[in-house]
Amino acid sequence: MSEVTVARRAGRTDAVFWSGVVAVVAIFFAGAWQRRWIADDGLIVLRTVRNLIAGNGPVFNAGERVESNTSTLWTYLVYFAHEVVGYRLELVVLGVALTLSMAAVVCAMLGARVMYRGTRRAPSGGPMVLLPFGVLIYVMLPPARDFASSGLETGLVICWIGLMWLGLQLWARAPHGEGRFGLPAIGTAAVAFVAGLGPLVRPEMALAAAAFLALMAAAPQSWRHLGWLVGIAGAVPVAYQVWRMSYYALPYPLTAVAKDAGGSKWDKGAEYLWDLLAPYALVLPLVVVLVAGVIAVWARVAPGGAGGNEGDDGEVGEANDEDDDDEGSRLLRLRRRVRSTPVVTAVFLVVALVMLLYVVRVGGDFMHGRVLLPSLFLILLPVSVIPLPVGPARGSVDASVRRVAVPVTVVAWLVVVGWAVTIQVTEDPFREKPESITAAGIVDERQFYIQRTGHKHPLLAEDYLDFPRMRALVRSVDQNRTGAVFLPVPGFQDRWDVVSYDRPMPGLGPFELPEEPIKTVVFLNLGMTSMNLPLDVGVYDTVGLASPLAAHTDRMEDGRIGHDKFLPYDWVLARTGVVEDPVNFPRWIDVNWVNQAEVALQCPATQALIESYSAPLTLERRWSNVVNAFSYAEYRINRIPAYEVQRCGLPMPENVEKYQGTR
Repeated sequence: MSEVTVARRAGRTDAVFWSGVVAVVAIFFAGAWQRRWIADDGLIVLRTVRNLIAGNGPVFNAGERVESNTSTLWTYLVYFAHEVVGYRLELVVLGVALTLSMAAVVCAMLGARVMYRGTRRAPSGGPMVLLPFGVLIYVMLPPARDFASSGLETGLVICWIGLMWLGLQLWARAPHGEGRFGLPAIGTAAVAFVAGLGPLVRPEMALAAAAFLALMAAAPQSWRHLGWLVGIAGAVPVAYQVWRMSYYALPYPLTAVAKDAGGSKWDKGAEYLWDLLAPYALVLPLVVVLVAGVIAVWARVAPGGAGGNEGDDGEVGEANDEDDDDEGSRLLRLRRRVRSTPVVTAVFLVVALVMLLYVVRVGGDFMHGRVLLPSLFLILLPVSVIPLPVGPARGSVDASVRRVAVPVTVVAWLVVVGWAVTIQVTEDPFREKPESITAAGIVDERQFYIQRTGHKHPLLAEDYLDFPRMRALVRSVDQNRTGAVFLPVPGFQDRWDVVSYDRPMPGLGPFELPEEPIKTVVFLNLGMTSMNLPLDVGVYDTVGLASPLAAHTDRMEDGRIGHDKFLPYDWVLARTGVVEDPVNFPRWIDVNWVNQAEVALQCPATQALIESYSAPLTLERRWSNVVNAFSYAEYRINRIPAYEVQRCGLPMPENVEKYQGTR
């Protein structure tokens, strides 16, 4: 066959591949745009960004060094994007999330293309057609489309995974090279740098980053080269970790403390996994891609198969075996095989399994499907596209292999496409059936907020003013001139108890109003609350995402995942000190609990914790925070004030008769 004919066929197969990439991105973008929204938790991120813009630092409430965002890199990425384009934060985060989500699927498909070129070299005159395959499962899945926007870091997470997939597949195919003083090649250095960012993408991505970097470290190289890789990968995360511990007095975000990320709730995790698999019959396409993947491997290794007799791992793969035998070093032979396409692919599958087990172990999440998406994306990477040999077979054995592999591949592709079409037809993105929290504590978050705000696309903070209680809260806060704590009245959708000063604030005369009244709001939905209020209003929750004391309580055994901590409002009243008279309490607040909380707050260990994030940030404070960060992370208080008083060995305050007024 002439070189011109081969080139034309290669050009056609490339055209098929790139057409598939464009089609997949278009499908994913259309689905994500149809479901565009910003989650309440996405608005939590924007509160921190607002404080950064205002000069208050990377905090949720000014004056308290609390890291309420799980993804450090996401926070700063949104901040810098806003500084560049200058648009509304909600629109900036929407654009960044969608862009990264689309880039992720492109990287997945490109990485799989490099993988197949490294493990399946088509015979002369018979190039492979690469068809979109496993990636269709991801882009058609409703939760994947939901969280392609949402304002959360899911797009960043899968984009980082996609970049590592593409980068390591290219690394496996590239010859090893070292510059002067052992400097790594630019591509290798870039892969190591991106891998090192894993813990800043999300804390649990440190597991994946460690596996990827261990793979790179295991390849043959000089000690100098390895030292450079360690330095390049570790410079940013290590520097940030030291800064984080000195600034926040914790070794990881407060959200990890609040959710006890090292805890174990296997039963909840299993329910969470099934909650994703069952509604979409997801087991079917996953089994199909697994079978197709096994057939692809069999076709690769079969004698005379599509790549069976090729030296398919470049200069650093099987072609080096003779040199290895001459050296007589089994260890060196194994290390050389580390830098190969099959090993890189196997590492990603192992990481996928580890991440899946981690999510199940910690109990999953309360948002339908969200934290399982990275694991699903990892699992589908090697089969994101599927090869279909074209052209004449190169022998009888190859023909026999094709008689099995080609029909199986075609049928598997048709099944996946059929499943995708079924999902598109049957899944209503704006269903009228009321969305409620399941018995396992899981909810379709986007549908939940659509129905409760009345907005088809709740994107802006103002859209959430139509959520129950929000307009009443904003009005009450705006009208208050004395300073107060605002508490949601249990059982009412539009009422707030305003616990104000009954006496003048210190330094003020009778009837004199403060210029800057202290206002504090306590509500579970932190995002919508904080984004619709000024930055000088303190906003706290009861589960610990922005409230350190709540985060440092123990989990409730049967609590809802992500909400299985609860700090009673009495602690906030005691901490803010706005109430000075029992008459000023709502009837559902027990003055004795508040008095006990005031005493409990004097516990020396609790005072040390509070000072770690609220005291002036001197050099001495920074050093103390670094030294004590891990002990602060492990510190727990009892959420019941009386029990906490007893735990600390403090004198119990006398009970007072509860006021029986009409309030």
